[in-house]
Amino acid sequence: MTVVVQNDKKGVGRTVGARAAVLAVLAAAALAAGCSRPADPVPPAQGQQLLPAPPARALDSYADRLHATFAARAAAARRWSLKQVPLTPPAPPARKLRAHARPGFQVEHQESWDLPPVFTTVPTRDKVVFLTIDDGAEKDPAFLRMMNDLKIPYTAFLTDYLIKDDYAYFRTMQSSGVTLNNHTLHHRYLPGLSYEQQRREICGMQDIMEKQFGTRPTMFRPPYGNYNQDTLRAAKSCGIRYAPIWNEEVYVDHWEFRETNQRLRPGDIVLTHFRGRAEWNGTMVDDMRRFLDYVTAHGYAVARLEDYL
Repeated sequence: MTVVVQNDKKGVGRTVGARAAVLAVLAAAALAAGCSRPADPVPPAQGQQLLPAPPARALDSYADRLHATFAARAAAARRWSLKQVPLTPPAPPARKLRAHARPGFQVEHQESWDLPPVFTTVPTRDKVVFLTIDDGAEKDPAFLRMMNDLKIPYTAFLTDYLIKDDYAYFRTMQSSGVTLNNHTLHHRYLPGLSYEQQRREICGMQDIMEKQFGTRPTMFRPPYGNYNQDTLRAAKSCGIRYAPIWNEEVYVDHWEFRETNQRLRPGDIVLTHFRGRAEWNGTMVDDMRRFLDYVTAHGYAVARLEDYL
């Protein structure tokens, strides 16, 4: 630790003399105190006291970890040809937030029946967005490597008929901390089905999720973002608490915005899909590169949806 001292050459003699006098007085007082109370602890020597070593080492260690984390992320950004290093999200809120149905997205008896709310944005002032990926058609190992390398959180909403040929791919995803959620068994247009048919689609997927991944999700996304009151009633009966949809959708070659101002907002939920060259003009890695370059350029970090809800 370096101490900055003003160097006044003209006053050196006076300063040294005054300091000596002060030290003499303090020494005499310490001696007197020691004679009168021999059991008292010996006072520390005069002058600057060094910081205790453990806290100093802890600060150095913390700084080293921060530097190493950023260096690793910067190296990963270069490997995956990103224009900038993705921003690190702030610490999640100490208490989970409560999302409510977006105005105009409610169904009848939304509140009185305590139905799962449909919303497009999480109520936070943090400059973060939430990446969600739907269905599970494409199973690109390079995508998993990229997201693990960059430590980018995301949430998956899975449809059974598209993932059942390779549940192991999504178990690998889950093992890296990704939450897997419900996107129905067959990705059907739910408002065109009866209540019981909708319930089979949603609750049946809950059973698959529990069997294959060990947990019954609390979040559900209706296919195409379409739902009615029966959808939310059925979802609630299956243990669903939230039905988030999205405010922006990113493709490999463009973005689409729900809001007329065509801008990201704090807490926005962004949708993309498990798609590859067979359906899009690029890979999931290309899609993620477009997503990350855009949100970083606009000053947003990617946060984990489950940390906020």
